[in-house]
Amino acid sequence: MKSGMIRMAVLISGEGGNLQALIDACDSGKINGEIVTVVSNKADAYGLQRAQQAGIENRTFLRNAYADNQTMDLAIADYLQQCKVDLIVLAGYMKILTAAFIQRFSDRILNIHPSLLPKYPGLDTYRRAMEAGDQQHGTTVHFVNEEVDAGAIVLQAKVPIFSDDQVEDVVERVKAQELQIYPLVVSWFAQGRLQLLDGKAWLDGEALPPNGYAADE
Repeated sequence: MKSGMIRMAVLISGEGGNLQALIDACDSGKINGEIVTVVSNKADAYGLQRAQQAGIENRTFLRNAYADNQTMDLAIADYLQQCKVDLIVLAGYMKILTAAFIQRFSDRILNIHPSLLPKYPGLDTYRRAMEAGDQQHGTTVHFVNEEVDAGAIVLQAKVPIFSDDQVEDVVERVKAQELQIYPLVVSWFAQGRLQLLDGKAWLDGEALPPNGYAADE
């Protein structure tokens, strides 16, 4: 590993599209970092194959192998600490992290969520936006805190919702944006430009607005 490169863990549950974007950004030098491990809570997650193809160590932690969520998260946290990770990147990790896990890595967990937070935390964001008659939807990269999808926002990308759209149309637009903005935010962290201080996201020494860098005022 080159000097100054950060060590990252990516947590996944599914197909791993954002994981692949991060792998590619590391390989091309856009991110000054290395993904040292990929962790999944689903044994059949296709993202694990992506990790294997890229020669990245990967581990699966199944919920039914542990007494409770806390015990599972403790095992994952211990593993990530052994890997000496500087940043944890949640990329479609469909399990809510326990408070103890978040506190252990409090200022170095990023997540990407398919809505313009604070709108639509949780699941089914596309359907909820369309049923509400919204004319735009989007995606948000944020730091993780102990509330679901409520951590400090770093960057948002917006896409239009047209009157004749199906859910799949909006999903496709949002995913295309995710593949662009997530590697960008991770690169900021890797360069030391992005940090979390007192619950707020800071970029280049300035506190970001509540809706993040790219959101409209």
